[in-house]
Amino acid sequence: MSASLVYLLLRQVLQMLTQLARDGGAKDVEILVLRHQVAVLRRQVNRPKLQPADRLVLAVLSRLLPRPRWSVFFVTPATLLRWHRELVARRWTYPHARPGRPPIDKQVRDLVLRLAAENPTWGHRRIQGELVGLGYRVAASTVWKILHNASIDPAPRRSGQTWKQFLAAQAHTILACDFFTVDTVFLKRIYVLFFVEIATRQVYVVGATAHPSGAWVAQQARNLLMHLDQRAVGLRFLLRDRDTKFTAVFDAVFAAEGIDVIKTPPRAPRANSFAERWVGTVRRECTDRMLIVGERHLTTVLGEYTRHYNDHRPHRSLDQRPPNPSPHVVDLNGARVQRQPILGGLINEYSQAA
Repeated sequence: MSASLVYLLLRQVLQMLTQLARDGGAKDVEILVLRHQVAVLRRQVNRPKLQPADRLVLAVLSRLLPRPRWSVFFVTPATLLRWHRELVARRWTYPHARPGRPPIDKQVRDLVLRLAAENPTWGHRRIQGELVGLGYRVAASTVWKILHNASIDPAPRRSGQTWKQFLAAQAHTILACDFFTVDTVFLKRIYVLFFVEIATRQVYVVGATAHPSGAWVAQQARNLLMHLDQRAVGLRFLLRDRDTKFTAVFDAVFAAEGIDVIKTPPRAPRANSFAERWVGTVRRECTDRMLIVGERHLTTVLGEYTRHYNDHRPHRSLDQRPPNPSPHVVDLNGARVQRQPILGGLINEYSQAA
């Protein structure tokens, strides 16, 4: 029993010694391979890029390796010593403050960009003066830099209103109109004429026909003015595109009421953005979700949807209120929510009911 145990122990020791001898030889070959690879890389790279962690490792290993063997490093001994001195200096030296001007405060930067966006005719010095009046002591060069980095012209060459700014300033006096089309089940195209009060977002669908002639469009304009009655007194502009269906007779109907007709630039739908937005809304919420049989069916559907749009549907531009909000005040403590389906359940209206 003891002999067999001694034999097994001796066998294990001999195997370990053999393995160590083999590993030692493999390590020598691996070292030769690595040295040759380093020599190849030295011929290809004149100045390798080292990260701070790489410098730290090489500097520490230089202390463990004898100086006669420092030739294995691809940097000079003086470089290693310099790195070591820098490590010691960073260890015992407090960090220095970053040179140059302090960074621009985010609040000031946001305020500068806001003033530039809300006042397109202001230059960087005008904005600086406004900031001084608000209590912000900022140099004109700083304002110039903020605007320049934001790709905004610091000089007052941003003059001229955009269509969005013009419409917002004149909203209470502008009426917009346009056409949109609906294809029926029988592939018949119907043209719908509508008007939008930009200030209140009130929509008037005045007619739908498969043959929109100039005389028909002019008559629909007369019908609208009769419907508006006294509300038409405050209107000063009518915004329309250059569709040939809007004839001179159509313009004359509004000119007789003191309303000037403004034509949008060619191929510029954004100039009549409020009308275009309503077209997208009525398509997404109504006509694209139904099969229309004919003109009479379309007129009924649009009449019901327009009532929903004007009397109930919330608008973000109106603080989530409809153009014609309900004046009723409801006691929320004793109220409950009721659902009213519109267009056969295609759209739902919700209201408080005691």
